Formats: sequence, structure tokens, C-alpha cells
Amino acid sequence: MKNLFEKWMNISLVKRILAGLILGALLGMFLPKATAIAVLGDLFVGALRAVAPILVFFLVISSLCNAGKSHGGVIKTVILLYMLSTLLAAVIAVFVSMIFPITLTLQTPATDATAPSGLFEVLETLLLNVVSNPIDALANANYLGILAWASLLGIAFRSAGQGTKKALNDISNGVSTLVTWIINLAPFGILGLVFNTVSTSGLDIFTEYGKLLVVLVGCMLGITFVTNPILVYWCIRKNPYPLIFKCLKRSAITAFFTRSSAANIPVNMKVCEEMGLDKDTYSVTIPLGATINMDGAAITITVMTMAAAYTMGQTIDIPTALILSVLAAFSACGASGVAGGSLLLIPMACSLFGITDDISMQVVAVGFIIGVVQDSVETALNSSSDLLLSASAEFRQWRKEGREITF
Repeated sequence: MKNLFEKWMNISLVKRILAGLILGALLGMFLPKATAIAVLGDLFVGALRAVAPILVFFLVISSLCNAGKSHGGVIKTVILLYMLSTLLAAVIAVFVSMIFPITLTLQTPATDATAPSGLFEVLETLLLNVVSNPIDALANANYLGILAWASLLGIAFRSAGQGTKKALNDISNGVSTLVTWIINLAPFGILGLVFNTVSTSGLDIFTEYGKLLVVLVGCMLGITFVTNPILVYWCIRKNPYPLIFKCLKRSAITAFFTRSSAANIPVNMKVCEEMGLDKDTYSVTIPLGATINMDGAAITITVMTMAAAYTMGQTIDIPTALILSVLAAFSACGASGVAGGSLLLIPMACSLFGITDDISMQVVAVGFIIGVVQDSVETALNSSSDLLLSASAEFRQWRKEGREITF
């Protein structure tokens, strides 16, 4: 048994995940009534989502209170890259939607979900999340609140004794080890997740609303292979694609199946460690990216809103489309703080075109139908971009210092 376990662990995680994917799809097709298998997926994602808030909280506190030198320059660069990448994603989605306009047959009943009614409400929600009770923030996975309180506590603990700092660092390392154990169970969790999708919706779910999915996924691939490489090249002044493919292989694949940027934080942190990046920096920028770096969300909000406008027979001029881009980029930064993520921010963007909630919520319902693919690809883009842009910003600093950049 021990030898079998060691052989299993010696196989790369990516290969184990692919095995779980294939087996889950086969079981979903041929044994769809074996619903107990789906529990594996629920347990895996539930465990990750449960431990991720605690991990972020202690990582940020430990990083800031133990930081020896200022890493503000790198962090500022990362934030600039996050915001610029998200805005570019929204702009690209607008122009792709203009070139390939999509109309929807809105027959799906509106959901009971409550979406933000305007930009002020989104801003208010973000600010209230920042100042929420830290215990509530941990319990409800409010990452804006977690980051805010962890940052303040980390700065406050800089004056603490070495024993306290060491204890916080030990707690951070302990939680990271726990997450590593959970991540090694990913093949079984993914088996359950894929089984549940195939057994309940069938393989047709991957082709339904194909044109809409092509535009959404096409925009996301455009960010991955066109605009992000430009940003990376600006940072490192060398071929960006080896770094991009490394981030896709190590981060995007697991994020695709877990469908949670927060749950994928430990994976990104591990890759940062392997690349020799500064823990004091990436332990702040990676959790921050899971909250505000939302290229995929910006694309989803923009494309779905444009589709709603075209469905209503509206003509969209370029100035209005650019305003939508800014609105979508800003709203996307708060997607992690709104129940339902990017989909429930669609009605707010639709309000820019005077589209009523009755219509926009039906568009949201369409989003939930295609969410199996859309949300997975969106999360893969968001999470791998967190890793890519965090690494690029630090490599930019290495280049300035004359250090060799190796991936």
C-alpha cells in the first residue's frame, strides 16, 4: 500500500488531474445514477474554499509583519498591471462583440437573485466589505475585508517581538502545508466535479449556446496570448511565452476545474516559491489578484451586456461602448465581493443601455446555463494572470537590478 501511494505521488499532479477528468467523464456517461461520486467534488471544493480565507489572512499578516525591506515598488507595479489588464480585457470584449454581434432567445425565466442597481451600489458594497467585521469576513469568505484587516494587522504587528512574528510565520506555514495536502486530493475532487457535470447536463452542455461561448472564450484567449504577453514583455524585455505557458500549465488547469481564484491561491503561491520570487511580495500580490484582477469577469460582463443590447435591437456607438468598458473593468474588480460573481453584475452594466431587470436577469440565467464552460475558463484566466503578472512585476525589478531572469 505504501509503495502504491508513493508511486501515485510521484506522478505529476497535472497527469493525475487529467486521469481524474477522463474517468469522471466516462463515469458520468455510463453510470449517471451513481450520484455518490459527485460528493468527491463537493468535498474537494468545499475544503479548499473553507481553508482559503484562513490561508490568505495569515499569509498577509505574516508577510507584512516580517517584511524586512519595502516592496512597495513591485506591489505598485503589480496593481498597475492588474488594472490595465482588466481594462484591456473589457475594451477587447467590446470590439469583438461589435465585430461578431450576438442576439439571444430569451425564454429562460428570470432568477430570484438580486443584482446591484447601479455603480454607486457596487462602490458602496466594496467599501462596506472592506470595513466589515474581520470574523464575519473570514466566515463569509469576504476577501476584500480579509485583505484589509490582514494588511492592517500585519503592519501593526511589525512592532511586535520576534516570538510573536515567528508564531505568525509558523501558523502561516502550517496552513500552507494543510492546503498542500488538500491540493494533492485534486484528482479525486475533479473526478467528482466532472462526473456531476456530465451526469446532470450531458455532453451537450459543452456545445449549447456555442456562438456566445466562442466569443467569450475567444476574448479570454486573446487576453492570454496577445495583451498579457505585451504587458509581460514590457516587464522582462524577453520572449514572454515560456513564462505564460508555465503559468497556464501550473495554474490555469487547476483553476479551470476548481472554478475559484481564491481556492487556487495555494497553487500560485507554490509556483512563485519555485521561481524564487520574494515571499514578502507574492504573499500579498497573489491574494490581492484573486480579489481585483478579474480579466475574465470584465469580458463576461461586457459580452453578455452587449448581447442583451443587440437582442433589444439597440445600436451601440463607440463612446458608449468605451464607457461600458470602464464600467465593466471597475465592476469586475468587485466581482469576488458580490454573491454570484460576474454574472450578477450584468444587470448593472445593462442599465447603461436602459435595459430593464426583466430582460437583464434572463441574460443572467443564460449565463448560468453556459457557466460550466464560461466560469471555468474565466477562473483559469483570472488565476493564471494573478501568477503571471505578479511574477512579471518582480522580474522587472530583477532586470533593473541586473539579476538573471529564469523561469
